[in-house]
Formats: sequence, C-alpha cells, structure tokens
Amino acid sequence: MNPLNHVAVIMDGNGRWGLKKKNSRNLGHKEGLKSIEEIIKISLEHKIKFLTLFVFSVDNLKRPKNEVNYLFNLLSSFLPKKLKYLNKQNIKLKIIGEKKLSYKLNKLFKDSEKLTKNNTQLQINLAINYSSKLEIISAFKKILKKKLAINEYNLSKNLYTKEIPEPEILIRTGDTKRLSNFLLWQLSYTEIFFIKKLWPDFTGKDYLSVINKYKKIKRNFGSIS
Repeated sequence: MNPLNHVAVIMDGNGRWGLKKKNSRNLGHKEGLKSIEEIIKISLEHKIKFLTLFVFSVDNLKRPKNEVNYLFNLLSSFLPKKLKYLNKQNIKLKIIGEKKLSYKLNKLFKDSEKLTKNNTQLQINLAINYSSKLEIISAFKKILKKKLAINEYNLSKNLYTKEIPEPEILIRTGDTKRLSNFLLWQLSYTEIFFIKKLWPDFTGKDYLSVINKYKKIKRNFGSIS
C-alpha cells in the first residue's frame, strides 16, 4: 500500500458552478468553501500530514475586479472564523505565493501562520497569488545570491515548499486537464487525478475514492520492478 503524506488540489469550477446554479460566479466561490471543510476533515481522519490548496493564481488577477475583490473579501472573512477550529484540530497554516497583496491581507496571513505555527497534526498550505514559474525563478535568485551550486537539492531547498514533501496526489476538479502553473517542480512524480465534477460538487466520498485508487497504483519512479 502506497504511503500518503501530501495531497495537492486545484479547486477548479467554482465560477462555472455558480453561473449554472445561481447565475453568480461569486456564489460558486462561497459554496466551494464547504468542499474544503470536508476534505480537511477526511485528511485528518486519514492522518495525511500536508494538504496544499490552489486558492488564487497570479493569473487570476486578470479576472474582473469585482470577482477578485469578492474572492479576497471572502478569504478575509472566512479565515479568521476558522482559526479557533484550526488550533483545536492541531492544524498548521502556511501561505505560499507572491507577497504582493494588500497590507490587510498580508497581515492576516502572517498572523494566521503565527497563531498556528506550533500545530503538528496537519499542515494546510494555501497557494494564494501563486505562480510556480515565479517560485522557480525566485529559488534561482536565492541560489545565486547565496553563491550555491545549481542542482536539484539546492533548488528544492529554496522553493516556497522547502520544508514540505512533494505531493503523492494531485486532484484537479472541473473537467480540465492541465496544471495551470501549479507546483510544476514538485509534481514530477505525483499521481494526477482529473475529476469531471466542479469543485462545489466534489464530496468527501469523491476524495476517499481518489485516495483508495492511489493506494492501489504501482509506483516505480522511473525504474522497473
């Protein structure tokens, strides 16, 4: 049975769900929070140590301003309400991405990380204003500044995910089969599951199905056995 320490998720389809059900992309984003809560619960039950959620891409800034503002306001409202729950469940929060957001958001993220930094049961990584290409460029700049050798080890140790194991599973909902500039370096040997359902329709049962399928996969990592 394959060990499972880290699950990454591209939560695609909120806007399309909202348009289809409520004629509002924003309401789809709000509904998607319920699916997040469900997979956190199951991750705890299955003793998964790391969960990385693609919340907001650098490229999402190209969307209409009212939608971008709604997303950040939703996050600003949702996160403080969940800090008590995170601490109660012994969950650590880490934000990865470009720190080029408002003072209010950056302070919220910094304070949330500080309040949960000693928790050990599960680490949730929120990829916010994130770009894998920019992450890799940033890592190279750090390597050059430190005058280190350019190799896989040093690059991995200078990524935003430097203390996080690479994901064994990537789940992408929304019936779209691409990585969308997410964890490009870290996903080199990750098992990828593309799900047709839109994110708000993704249930705990769907998550368990992915986990069970993963455990049956024969993983050779390029070798023959």
